[in-house]
Amino acid sequence: MFRDYFNLLKRLKKIKLLLTDVDGVWTDGSIYYGDGGNDIRCFHVHDGIGIKRLMEVGVEIAVVSSYFSEAVQRRCQQLGIKDIFLGVKNKEEVLERIIRQKGYNRDELAYMGDDLPDAKLFEKVGIAITVSNAPAEVRKKADYVTMRMGGHGALREVSDLILEVKKNVGRI
Repeated sequence: MFRDYFNLLKRLKKIKLLLTDVDGVWTDGSIYYGDGGNDIRCFHVHDGIGIKRLMEVGVEIAVVSSYFSEAVQRRCQQLGIKDIFLGVKNKEEVLERIIRQKGYNRDELAYMGDDLPDAKLFEKVGIAITVSNAPAEVRKKADYVTMRMGGHGALREVSDLILEVKKNVGRI
């Protein structure tokens, strides 16, 4: 286990882009419907700070979700995220487009998702991350499973881990 953890840290050191799903990662997966057809999401403020800190050290953030939500778009824009893909039918196509446009190698990408559609992308990136409350089938396919649940600081946990590795780059 110690060897696997050391290997994970070495791989995290290479990450230049963190691609994430939204529902179940940024949120607890709940969707509240208000009057007039509006949907409401709850975002954890610690996750937002983690995202900003990653961007400050040059790690890009991209968001891809099969569901379109104005609340999600607004939150991403508040954080300064430029690569926002909502209402996506095929997340794998978005990943391939990002790789082509940005010129990253797969080992420079991390993907964080929480359910079966996300697990399809796990084999296509350097680091596959999921949340502790993801289905067992998804957790088994991930390189890293957070201690925190989606919507409860899991994204911040990952941000802090990447930042710590990058800060100690010469020691790993």
